[in-house]
Amino acid sequence: MTQGARALLRTLTDAGVTVCFTNPGTSEMHAVAALDAEPAMRAVLTLFEGVATGAADGYARMLGRPAATLLHLGCGLGNGLANLHNARKARVPLLNIVGDHATSHQGYDTPLQSDIVTVARNVSSWVRSASTSATLCDDVLDALDAAQGPPGRVATLIVPADVSWSDGAQPRRRTAAPPPPVVDDAVIDAVAHALRHAGRGALLLGGRALREPALQLAARIAQHCGARLFAEVFPARMQRGAGLPAVERLAYLPELARLQLAAIDTLVRIDAGAPVSFFAYPGKPSELVAPQCAVHALVAPEQDLDAALRRLAERLGATAPAPLQPARRPPRPRGRLSADKVCKAIGHLLPEDAILVDEAQTSGLMLPYYTAGAPRHDVLTLTGGAIGQGLPLAVGAAVACPQRPVLALVGDGAAMYTPQALWTMARERLNVIAVVCDNRAYAILDLELQRVGVHAAGARARAQFALTAPELDFVRIAEGLGVPAVRATTADAFVDALQHALDTPGPHLIDAVVPPTLAGLKLRLLPRVLDSLASLPAPLAQAIRRRVAP
Repeated sequence: MTQGARALLRTLTDAGVTVCFTNPGTSEMHAVAALDAEPAMRAVLTLFEGVATGAADGYARMLGRPAATLLHLGCGLGNGLANLHNARKARVPLLNIVGDHATSHQGYDTPLQSDIVTVARNVSSWVRSASTSATLCDDVLDALDAAQGPPGRVATLIVPADVSWSDGAQPRRRTAAPPPPVVDDAVIDAVAHALRHAGRGALLLGGRALREPALQLAARIAQHCGARLFAEVFPARMQRGAGLPAVERLAYLPELARLQLAAIDTLVRIDAGAPVSFFAYPGKPSELVAPQCAVHALVAPEQDLDAALRRLAERLGATAPAPLQPARRPPRPRGRLSADKVCKAIGHLLPEDAILVDEAQTSGLMLPYYTAGAPRHDVLTLTGGAIGQGLPLAVGAAVACPQRPVLALVGDGAAMYTPQALWTMARERLNVIAVVCDNRAYAILDLELQRVGVHAAGARARAQFALTAPELDFVRIAEGLGVPAVRATTADAFVDALQHALDTPGPHLIDAVVPPTLAGLKLRLLPRVLDSLASLPAPLAQAIRRRVAP
């Protein structure tokens, strides 16, 4: 009664998909039973579908190949949509297997009956409902081809229960994918010409361009042309630290990003989207580049990026190595704990080859600065902007790279979206350290309220951003989900807790109690300060830019 499901799993494992993040229900029971016959498939149970989809995203970011999810009907898929949105924006390969009612049962409009295809279309580039057991494994291979790309995509295969239980399915082997198409010579020539004649040029890196070897090639080109080197605001995965080229991330706040780009007259996008504001603000333009800036795109998402950069470097004669970030660490912080000191402590202790998941919102403003010269590490960020990603992303990264330490820095509000990820960390004994920046507020929303023009909000409006009355107890939450946890209110206590977590295998949570970022008056005044940045003297404006978006 499980032939279809068995053939599905064997087809996946033969294609290299050996991890499945699951939250199954009745329609997926045949796939669950088939796990006993396919030991090559590691099934990782999650307690919420948003953890499963976020973990599959983190896994794919680190390995460049898909994990699968196993989700229950349209409602289960719907619960995972926010992190599938993030995965789609990150252009990672990800395969959803979604169970459905048996085909003979679908006409009865039962309580869990829904239009799964419509739900899936919101986040999936490829959607199909399997119709027979005989063609099921062909559907699986088509889904994997769509997911793997390039570019990586979210693919969703809907499997009715009778397709899983029926006979007739046979495992299929995937053929080698064709090489990606190359960039036309005319595009290489045009970009080379633009960089040669740029007054103040810049490269904006995203996606694949923020990892080696593309990162080294882009830095060499920038060095040769005297161009600035920028990264997207929220890159999917960025390799950085001592011994790698230093790349300046664009600021989230559009006023600061416009300051970074104000003098640029030629911008070349390399696997990056156009630099635009996250949101619209009254009286402010959406585009971040100056009106006189010419914007070029070197490569399309489906094209061979490394080959394009090699050809561009050859065309320009960019042979000299680029300068690399020197090793440096901040000193151990002391005194009362603050968000700044949390970031400083992470830079002080970050180990070699760590994976740093950054969903700290306002509390993480100084993280790039304090970790710039830390040992080489990877940074995963909130690419799609839908919070609740950080803890699940850390789960997936730890499953993908069990030999590497994973540190997830998350805001307290974001941590409450997917706290169930802590249970999976404990169950799988993952080496993840979750640091919750506990400022008792959605501080970023307090800032955004003012930036949309509301400068005199009353108590009822501000109450929507306060995480108090009652206060959240992350130590008890974590311990209830099986993760050892401590609370830190001083910098010394936080450093000691972080060092202990780094030295002790398994998951840990540190509840870092900090005041709101930029503290009270500064946070309230920041929107007005940003409005006047353009009129500041150049040296002062540049100092602010480096401080906030190093």
